[in-house]
Amino acid sequence: MTRPSPPPQPLEPQRAAEALTLPARCYVDAEFHRRERETVFATGWQLVAHAAQLDSPGDHVVAELGAVPIIVMRGAPEQDAPRGRLQALHNVCRHRAGPLATCDGRSARSLVCHYHGWTYTLDGQLCGAPEMHDAPDFDVSTIRLPRAHAAEWHGLVFASLAPGMDFDALIADVDGSAGGFAGYRFDRRVSYEIDCNWKVYVDNFLEGYHLPRVHPALNRLLDYRSYRTELARWSSRQWSPLDIAQGPYRGGDAVAHYWWLWPNTMLNVLPGRLQTNRVLPLGPGQCRVDFDYYYPPDAGPDVGADDRAFADEVQAEDIAICEAVQRGLASGSYETGRLNPARESGVWHFHELMRAAIAPQATR
Repeated sequence: MTRPSPPPQPLEPQRAAEALTLPARCYVDAEFHRRERETVFATGWQLVAHAAQLDSPGDHVVAELGAVPIIVMRGAPEQDAPRGRLQALHNVCRHRAGPLATCDGRSARSLVCHYHGWTYTLDGQLCGAPEMHDAPDFDVSTIRLPRAHAAEWHGLVFASLAPGMDFDALIADVDGSAGGFAGYRFDRRVSYEIDCNWKVYVDNFLEGYHLPRVHPALNRLLDYRSYRTELARWSSRQWSPLDIAQGPYRGGDAVAHYWWLWPNTMLNVLPGRLQTNRVLPLGPGQCRVDFDYYYPPDAGPDVGADDRAFADEVQAEDIAICEAVQRGLASGSYETGRLNPARESGVWHFHELMRAAIAPQATR
């Protein structure tokens, strides 16, 4: 008699039909959090800005990729790039690691370290170091800020330290659906600090299984029976028809599209609006979600009032359940659980990418 194969270990690849979740320690352990910063967040593309923030030379935003502070900015004008090229530089002075920028800004003519005043051009070349003229063998021309990578797509700006995939590969399956929001204008940002691991929030986004119990109003708006998840190499899409009589959305295609891009970007493509989420880890048990709203350029100033109120209600429901899940993961009561193949394929897909990313360092 043939004995059944033993179940895979939680950090080994899983078949979708029999998949287990990531183990609880992946959501609470400080060492695992450190590994993620070195693998997932150092090699993934992350949403860092909207293009209007980087419209002119010297415009810049600050961010963190993995553990590395960066500046994403519009460089100096060039003959074949009169607006300046989009670029990303390490926000770490080559003298003694001081910051060159501490907040987002406009029209900088140079980058000046806040610690000792070393000065760099907009493309990262050191051009001034106070009182270093007598230092032997010191040549400013040999010193420059390390570069990261930046890309712009439909008004959204992404960056990566050392990309594990081409940016075009990341958005390949999304691009055909993006025409609806190309050209939208940024309206505002609402940020939420949440007492849960960033993966708890991503897990929650990637399935509609919880809609009937956690989101009664949203569940009335969507068609749970028709709710579908489609997987691509570095992304996934959930979609459902919308009952526009039940919510704040009017006009356009009466379908909700919920895109996720590896590792921590979400795009809610809804009739006449775009909402983006970026989920930033603050520690093993904390994250921040930056929730940005975009509307067509001809939309009136009050177009999003109902939209934002409804989104905030949904966020409050998600925050409550995600924080409760984090407490359960940290309790010692839970190790791993079985995923629903029909409703949680997006979670399985995300967990498989996580397993592949951390496998070289993982202790099984």
